[in-house]
Amino acid sequence: MAAAGGGANPINVINETPMGARQWLVVVLMVLLNALDGFDVLSSAFAAPGISAEWGIDRAALGIVLSAELVGMGFGSVLLGGVADKFGRKYTMVACLVLMAIGMYLAGTAQAVTPMVAFRFLTGIGIGGMLAATNAVTAESTSNAGRRTAIAAYVAGYPLGAVIGGFAASTWLLEAYGWRGVFDFGAIVTAALLPVVILLVPETAAYRASKQDLAGVNKTLKAFGKPEIGELPPPVADAAKPKITDILANPQLRPVTLLLAFGYMFLSITFYYILKFAVQIVADYPPGYSPPDAASVLTWANVGGMFGSFLFGFVMARFGIRWPTVIALAIGAGAVAAFGLGRETLDGWQWATIMTGFFTNAAISGYYAAYSRGFPAYARATGTGFVLGVGRLGAAGSPIIAGALFTWLGNDELLTVSIIMAMGSVISLILFLMLPEREGDEVVGAAAKN
Repeated sequence: MAAAGGGANPINVINETPMGARQWLVVVLMVLLNALDGFDVLSSAFAAPGISAEWGIDRAALGIVLSAELVGMGFGSVLLGGVADKFGRKYTMVACLVLMAIGMYLAGTAQAVTPMVAFRFLTGIGIGGMLAATNAVTAESTSNAGRRTAIAAYVAGYPLGAVIGGFAASTWLLEAYGWRGVFDFGAIVTAALLPVVILLVPETAAYRASKQDLAGVNKTLKAFGKPEIGELPPPVADAAKPKITDILANPQLRPVTLLLAFGYMFLSITFYYILKFAVQIVADYPPGYSPPDAASVLTWANVGGMFGSFLFGFVMARFGIRWPTVIALAIGAGAVAAFGLGRETLDGWQWATIMTGFFTNAAISGYYAAYSRGFPAYARATGTGFVLGVGRLGAAGSPIIAGALFTWLGNDELLTVSIIMAMGSVISLILFLMLPEREGDEVVGAAAKN
């Protein structure tokens, strides 16, 4: 294919040309990787009733087990998000898959709380890095016209993985292999995706351009069926250095970084309360349900989440990011509070979690769209990783906070605990309203001209 004019910007080539089959294939693979993350994160929730029964631990101790991979995700998002900007998105994804496979396998061998916490922490490091890298790949491999839909599909992958894993856990794994089989299944699927990523996902043109790698840029453009370019635009002075200090020190990027980070952190407190404790709550709620039946509730929560994430992409394409996300945050808070009213039937619990999953995952989609918009390409994985890392403080704290509240107030105070946990979404709504609406690349470009 003929080369484009000298000095053409490869980011513009990707942004302004129609998406080809290879680009959509990459999006599908990013959806699958996010689905894997969704299953790996929630595997401990599916296994929770079996773990608490076998080891005889209460909700407070269980909260520590359930938060372990979320703490690891915080570290992984910050540390490996930066690695993705320095050494490439593809190599980071491969390294994260290795860590996740090892961590999942070891979790299935754990015999006590302490080693389980360590193994889940290791898994979480891989998941955190994977989320930062795959979000960047999705944004950088898609056109302007297709990006919001692609990101919505990508975010929908997280609950999709939980849905598939939930059905597998509730209808097969838990009954046939016990709670350890859930982790073994995750390890096998994670390892199977390694060669797929290595063979089919090219490094992004945006990353290669940030390293002034013309041959690499043209290799990616050729893989996507785009015209090659003759030379790269000159680098912007000293701006293109993917450092956390840059996204925090840069006066244009700092407000975006902090509002996204803390907004996502408070949303995560609400989001992970349902994802991590719903199974245990339903298992304990009178008359009491078996682990497979209780696990089905979380499966349906993620069915709602999958549809909420995907449909929200079309809503954002029509109405933008800001107000749809605010509305989803408000309704999600109400749905989580209403979860605390309790239900008399398993069907009732399932519908309650479908509603919470639909609107909280829609809000997550809004945040992910804001990540890809808010950070410039050279620091997108670093910025996304930092935001996700801070957000994981809320995610990690959520089951610990909920477990402590149940211990202090009593297991029968479900409504009070649910209302308190729903307040995270309300605070997130306020912070999202304060978020500046502007493109990260445009901000950096304007600052460089000045």
